[in-house]
Amino acid sequence: MECPHLSSSVCIAPDSAKFPNGSPSSWCCSVCRSNKSPWVCLTCSSVHCGRYVNGHAKKHYEDAQIPLTNHKKSEKHDKPQHTVCMDCSSYSTYCYRCDDFVVNDTKLGLVQKVREHLQNLENSAFTADRHRKRKFLENSSLNSKLLKVNGSTTAICATGLRNLGNTCFMNAILQSLSNIEQFCCYFKELPAVELRNGKTAGRRTYHTRSQGDSSVSLVEEFRKTLCALWQGSQTAFSPESLFYVVWKIMPNFRGYQQQDAHEFMRYLLDHLHLELQGGFNGVSRSAILQENSLSASNKCCINGASTVVTAIFGGVLQNEVNCLICGTESRKFDPFLDLSLDIPSQFRSKRSKNQENGPVCSLRDCLRSFTDLEELDETELYMCHKCKKKQKSTKKFWIQKLPKVLCLHLKRFHWTAYLRNKVDTYVEFPLRGLDMKCYLLEPENSGPESCLYDLAAVVVHHGSGVGSGHYTAYAGHEGRWFHFNDSTVTLTDEDTVGKAKAYILFYVERQAKAGSDKL
Repeated sequence: MECPHLSSSVCIAPDSAKFPNGSPSSWCCSVCRSNKSPWVCLTCSSVHCGRYVNGHAKKHYEDAQIPLTNHKKSEKHDKPQHTVCMDCSSYSTYCYRCDDFVVNDTKLGLVQKVREHLQNLENSAFTADRHRKRKFLENSSLNSKLLKVNGSTTAICATGLRNLGNTCFMNAILQSLSNIEQFCCYFKELPAVELRNGKTAGRRTYHTRSQGDSSVSLVEEFRKTLCALWQGSQTAFSPESLFYVVWKIMPNFRGYQQQDAHEFMRYLLDHLHLELQGGFNGVSRSAILQENSLSASNKCCINGASTVVTAIFGGVLQNEVNCLICGTESRKFDPFLDLSLDIPSQFRSKRSKNQENGPVCSLRDCLRSFTDLEELDETELYMCHKCKKKQKSTKKFWIQKLPKVLCLHLKRFHWTAYLRNKVDTYVEFPLRGLDMKCYLLEPENSGPESCLYDLAAVVVHHGSGVGSGHYTAYAGHEGRWFHFNDSTVTLTDEDTVGKAKAYILFYVERQAKAGSDKL
């Protein structure tokens, strides 16, 4: 929005010596000393925490208004009022009097100058920190392999995501998707979208909050988030712009209560798919797909024309139902973006990998349970067109087409009476060589390597219920494994990943021959 209060509120010099030392994204609140979500007042340069932490930035504004209540109205406009502040991580500008984000600037361009100064401070601090770490590694006898074993070592290049208030479900999914190379590269290579016009045309968009529904772009905010995650320019990025768009177009996720990560992933992919179908930045969806070399054979159409979402995550199931009375067979092909797998009931009491009672549940057990022949119960009678009434029947799934990225969701939450309980069973899964050939409808038509998948990312739910607990993610990047826990990113090892109680698994199709180990 165009804020009318900038001239009376933006009073600090762009190179103000009053700024704290260190990188702006890690500045501490002057009241509570928290370094989460720091905001700098553009009137006095004091730093306070955002409303998702302890809200001292807003309180700073409110406290500044108290002495003004006894002044005349004409005097109020002449005195700086501490109404405008800037996010030290995303450099978005917010006005408390307007109660909205700001896109305009002062006549002298002070907002942009402060923004550039903060960016320079951040880059300088990052460069110095990276140089110090590089020097330490060069002089250290520990090599990168030993660093990987040390789970407490902070990753050098990876960027965390700030928790905006129970948004770990979103952070875990975003970090997982950012480590699926083909999917992530597609969005990062898209041209930026200019959402503004008029007086502010041509300037960079830092926030799209008040532009109206028609100008909110999930694809654009998703692109900007992915670009920020592996630039290495900051330790944590605040995804507030993306989260606002999620609120705007996905009402189910409004508020700050814990949400289901799988449900969010499905909504996110579906809405990205729908927006891309409508064209993006004046480029048609077909042109986008052609530019990124996604062949027609890899496209799976869900809700209309294909996009990068369906080209990478899209597969096809064959649903085969047989009437047990007359033997009539019905076949239906259903596109999918992920497969939801039950954990077989015989394994649900086994909570850890090392527990000795009974065999360990494996991913193959879950896949077999999904594809095995199943007799439908009395509540799921099949309408047989030959018998012309509902009859008992059997059902079986076959995979008709495998996707480039196979997303497997383990159904850990089940309704029992009035409660939704968590199945805390450990499920063993391979990091390499998941062989899907035996689940195919026509396995003879697939090549020896086309059915093998290697793990790219894992989402884990910690806690007892879907409406509580915490989500984190493990993901592989350039031969190393990282653990993403909101703003904290640490190097880890394959053994730690393999012991995780997976909730969502992302497997990437193996392109070249690399070993023969299979599930």
